[in-house]
Amino acid sequence: MGQIDGFMKFEREMPKSRDTKERIKDYKEVYNPLDKEKVKQQAARCMDCGVPFCHNGCPLGNNIPDFNDAVYNGKWEEAIRILSSTNNFPEFTGRICPAPCEASCVLSINNKPVTIEYIEKTIAEQAFEKGYLKPTPPKHRTGKRVAVVGSGPAGLAAAAQLNKAGHWVTVFERSDRIGGLLRYGIPDFKLEKHVIDRRLRLMEQEGIVFRTNAHVGVNISAKHLQDEFDAIVMCGGASAPRDLPIPGRNLKGVHFAMDFLSQQNKRVAGDKLAIEEIMATDKNVLVIGGGDTGSDCVGTSNRHGAKSVTQIELLAKPPAKRDDANNPWPLWPMILNTSSSHEEGANRQWAILTKEFVGDSAGRLTGMKLVDIKWGVNAQGKMGFEEIAGTERVIPCELVTLAIGFVGAEKGGLVEELKLELDERGNIKTQNYMSTQEGVFSAGDVRRGQSLVVWAISEGREAARAVDTWLMGSSNLEAKDESFIHIEQEA
Repeated sequence: MGQIDGFMKFEREMPKSRDTKERIKDYKEVYNPLDKEKVKQQAARCMDCGVPFCHNGCPLGNNIPDFNDAVYNGKWEEAIRILSSTNNFPEFTGRICPAPCEASCVLSINNKPVTIEYIEKTIAEQAFEKGYLKPTPPKHRTGKRVAVVGSGPAGLAAAAQLNKAGHWVTVFERSDRIGGLLRYGIPDFKLEKHVIDRRLRLMEQEGIVFRTNAHVGVNISAKHLQDEFDAIVMCGGASAPRDLPIPGRNLKGVHFAMDFLSQQNKRVAGDKLAIEEIMATDKNVLVIGGGDTGSDCVGTSNRHGAKSVTQIELLAKPPAKRDDANNPWPLWPMILNTSSSHEEGANRQWAILTKEFVGDSAGRLTGMKLVDIKWGVNAQGKMGFEEIAGTERVIPCELVTLAIGFVGAEKGGLVEELKLELDERGNIKTQNYMSTQEGVFSAGDVRRGQSLVVWAISEGREAARAVDTWLMGSSNLEAKDESFIHIEQEA
């Protein structure tokens, strides 16, 4: 534990964010770091609660009280050793995880939780700064070769673990840079890309091979992978976006959120775009979808210099505080969340139904027809909504981003070539991470559906253990303690 009375002596303190007027001029990370002594104080709040529910909240099962105690005592090298035993990339999760562990912290019952996520980030940064994280290639190689398809968090975690087990690992990525969702889905103001590159250098020095512009199923055949590798791990993500098929969908100015976000990440990287650019500058922007991706569209639009930014959500507005009767601790709190992007400016509206994209004679988007709705239980006893008469209106907008989730894996390419079966949700069907094709495994969003980065890392680790066991008959890779009932929050 931390300090025995730390949770009574110290208040929760988070790093201060940069001024909104200044930070929307760049794509640097929003928060300034806390002083190391402040971080130790925050670790001191960990209360040795007997049953650490934070383990349950964390999909990785991180040993949170142990690394908090190490931080409190200034043992940073021990802290990164503890953290790295369950989490391959704490520098990622310490920045972009919604921290379900904090929602499950026992202090959350009647106080503010321990700042677990920020402590995690600080441990990782200290480890890189002090040189505690060094390349550690395996001492022995098995001679087995494994192909990992997709370089997002699931693919990178699977690759790291399989390499640790001594297999030769090659990661195939269809884009021009490694990172998947981390690289092209998350804005730089939440995760600067040098953080990814720093980790990739370590992984390369440990023996992992990365191949970019390698679209398996398009310019690389499935047969090639089956001929050259002993096992394949599919980690392509749930990359098929959910569409909004209402009148006017084909108007110029309506785009999927990921197209909008990935373009901006490419601009920040200095790339020249070969396709039509999607810009929010001087436009009225409407973001459809109230989740993290929608929030990222808000922050990016403000940095473009949008005339106005409106974000709408189909569901009703969440309460400001947890409802202990219907949403008790340690379940994920279904409350209103305000992100750093929202702080920078956005008109947020809830319980809104989209009716039609409105355009001009040239086929350009000029507005959106909306109507307010009321949620309730219908005659069949199911939750539903009805439109509120007299609330239909058209709001001006020249750019719409669709941030309404994903519907599963892309159905063509490698999935089709390997004749992989899909489940009822459109994800790759597996048993113990192996697909219906012998030797072909799957992990991450492509297997479980759209979820969190921390879940993707967990999936990659578990799939790697399954692959290692299949190849070698047993595995010494760390296994997640399945006695924990993890509390999941969908992205």
